[in-house]
Amino acid sequence: MFTIKKHLARAGVMLAVAAMAGCSSTPTYPPAPAQTGNYNWNYLVGPGDSVQVFVWRNPEVSGTFPVRPDGKMTMNLVEDIQASGKTPTQLARDIEKALGKYIQEPIVTVIVAGGIGPFDQQIRVVGEAAKPQALNYREHMSLIDLMISVGGLTDFAAGNKAYILRTVEGKQERLGVRLDDLLRGGDTSANVDMRPGDVLVVPESLF
Repeated sequence: MFTIKKHLARAGVMLAVAAMAGCSSTPTYPPAPAQTGNYNWNYLVGPGDSVQVFVWRNPEVSGTFPVRPDGKMTMNLVEDIQASGKTPTQLARDIEKALGKYIQEPIVTVIVAGGIGPFDQQIRVVGEAAKPQALNYREHMSLIDLMISVGGLTDFAAGNKAYILRTVEGKQERLGVRLDDLLRGGDTSANVDMRPGDVLVVPESLF
């Protein structure tokens, strides 16, 4: 009887150790690509942006106009023109076409004065960041830039188990990042480029 109890106790310990190992194991995600800074990106106008429209030799038509939540904007002589999802240059060409009904060969320049950008281009940080939030993407934005913006990690973060959710050609990828190595170890090789629409997930450490 003693021998059976001894074997059962040993089996229970082994099961407990196996369970702990399973809980603490690091998910195996392919690493995010190394930082290159070569990503070409064009800003797209989004709802909430403030757009300055300059119409050459027609100051009475020029002005600063907000982009509504539905992605459209209204300016002098032009109502409900679609602005969201276009580059400033594309929007300028569309405004020229619309103004062509009233002005001969208008020349338009568009400048985004207060930029928020489209919702789907924002970067989101969720989980054990000090200040989880959605942020506007900026050209050449890196992982360390993002972490500075959200105030780093909490004491409970499993930084080296963090990952980026990224959509590439309509398919979602999960890419591993090493936040502990980057922020606490100073390993700059762990810094990676961010992309518009990325979601950074920082899980909680179980131990």
